[in-house]
Amino acid sequence: MQPDVEAVRLFFTAFGAGEPILLVHGWGGDGRSWDPVEFAGHRVVTVDLRGHGRSPVPSRGYRPYDYAFDLTKLIEALDLGPVVAVGHSMGGQIVVRLAIERPDLVRAVVAIDPAYGADEVEAASFQQRLTDLRRDGAAAAVRQLGQLTDEVRDQLLRTPGDVLAESYAGMYTEPGAIGARPAAAKALASLERPVLCIRPTPSMAAWDLTCALRPGSRVVLWPGAGHFLHRERPEAFTRLVNSWLGQVGG
Repeated sequence: MQPDVEAVRLFFTAFGAGEPILLVHGWGGDGRSWDPVEFAGHRVVTVDLRGHGRSPVPSRGYRPYDYAFDLTKLIEALDLGPVVAVGHSMGGQIVVRLAIERPDLVRAVVAIDPAYGADEVEAASFQQRLTDLRRDGAAAAVRQLGQLTDEVRDQLLRTPGDVLAESYAGMYTEPGAIGARPAAAKALASLERPVLCIRPTPSMAAWDLTCALRPGSRVVLWPGAGHFLHRERPEAFTRLVNSWLGQVGG
């Protein structure tokens, strides 16, 4: 992995002992997004991605590839690998990219309603959404995400508008973006690690099941849950992840 940006020294927290789990928040969030989630028996590391929360805000470098590059440096600095890389939304794209580029640092991937697999209808809105983000910043992001808890909304509103816009472009409109289904399917087919993908919507889960995932991978539908399903059902989420990790082995 050799991006054209310098790595950022990320703010992180680390606690516990055992198999390492790296928790990667979504678009406009930070490491506090994981506060309701507890993984007993693991070494748990949460990060604030570049431009988010308490980490530095460089002028560029907001593609999933760039975020993943920062994570490789953190994993290496902490001598963590291989990790179970858990990502929500944009973080789901990032941990997939991390596992593709550096499979030696990742044992397994958990993608929580990941920001890939958009159908043709959603893909047709990418450019307008990006235009709105570049004009209105975090206010546009709040509108696009819909109903949010006060805590999630506040995290989003604290994130610089240009960070949100360029992160969105990196996920969906720039060359190499994997937000839309054809590119996402190709990326997932190249992934060498098993994936646990958790979706709240049947159509997205059905699409995930069409992808060529590694042996041991699993797609789980949680009907009735929202986009932040790990925050809504934290105990059920950790039980599911731990059960799946026991099944896929080391």
